[in-house]
Amino acid sequence: MDKIKYTDAIIELEELVAGIENNETDVDELTKKVKRASELIKICKEKLHFTEEEVNKILKDINA
Repeated sequence: MDKIKYTDAIIELEELVAGIENNETDVDELTKKVKRASELIKICKEKLHFTEEEVNKILKDINA
């Protein structure tokens, strides 16, 4: 799992999106920022999936 925390990834992602939406990103940086946003989305999805699996395991153990 990536070392960046979920909250930090979300904050960075929100900043990237805001910059893109507000036209604060020039064309030369756009591809780089979209690629980073894609990486952050993947990290967040992986962390959420991992957390969901762990919570389900805990709930299964409780109900056993």
